[in-house]
Amino acid sequence: MRSKWFAPILPYFAVWAGLFVFKNAWVTLIGFHLAILIALAFLRSSLRVDVFFKPAKLRHIALSVILSASSGFGLYLLWNIFGIVADLPARLAVLGLNSSTWVGFILYFSLVNPFIEEYFWRGNLGSDTRRLYLGDVVYAGYHLMIVWDKARMWSVLVIFFVLISAGWLWRQLYRRDGSLLAPVLGHIAGDFSILLAVFFMTR
Repeated sequence: MRSKWFAPILPYFAVWAGLFVFKNAWVTLIGFHLAILIALAFLRSSLRVDVFFKPAKLRHIALSVILSASSGFGLYLLWNIFGIVADLPARLAVLGLNSSTWVGFILYFSLVNPFIEEYFWRGNLGSDTRRLYLGDVVYAGYHLMIVWDKARMWSVLVIFFVLISAGWLWRQLYRRDGSLLAPVLGHIAGDFSILLAVFFMTR
């Protein structure tokens, strides 16, 4: 496999361009996914997609789903403590997220994004080390472009470290099971719960 440390550059650029140039959530997300697919082509990945369907230990699946889903509940309960900006609904509307687009965005983000990200970050850019790994930080890093101006700075740092921890956990589950089933189900639960929290808190 070619040097994998160049692979995240294009997805990072896609998120930056989508948010700050095109200023559209759908362009950001689709561009991010296309960038990952291009990066995977560059890497010449040989990882089979059936890695998502290989058996995983039930306790690993439960751990991944429960911990990940709790992120959305935590965001909902601690919304004011995190200092989420009062004009978030207006900012999301500028990005094209409104009553007519939210449901489709939540479904696509929750059901498609986790497969693409887990295949990329854990499947192709992961490591077998039990220690914290640079890839965990790189995975968490692009999220900062999304949240940096939408909450208090300490909250952004908390989010950053939570995402690093999530990346580490999912990587460990993949290492233990040889399957991306537990990571992707946890990722689905996390994305869905977080987006639901944002949806209900910005109505």
